[in-house]
Amino acid sequence: QVQLVESGGGLVQAGGSLRLSCAASGGTFSIYTLGWFRQAPGKEREFVAAITWRGSTTLYADSVKGRSTISRDNAKNTVYLQVNSLKPEDTAVYYCAATNRPDSVLMLLRTTSYAYWGQGTQVTVSS
Repeated sequence: QVQLVESGGGLVQAGGSLRLSCAASGGTFSIYTLGWFRQAPGKEREFVAAITWRGSTTLYADSVKGRSTISRDNAKNTVYLQVNSLKPEDTAVYYCAATNRPDSVLMLLRTTSYAYWGQGTQVTVSS
């Protein structure tokens, strides 16, 4: 079983930056892709970014493209999400998720494609 623990959330002013971390443990050898999702109050959980565990393929939602970078450190079993130029609409609980099978780009956008989830970390952007 893969366990995921997010950290790095907090309160930041609009225009600022945050780096979220997702530490994976357990069956990390089985991970194929790690993704970040977020959920704002009253809204559905939405895809933010994803990265393959062993390759270099990355995927971003349009809402964060150009101001976010997803990266990984396999030696530390950790994936990072750097978000710059934060906006109040970025306020949400950010979740890390993992899947142990290859999927199409379309499938990676869906929460149902991920079998493992962290507990989430709150990001609040003040205006």
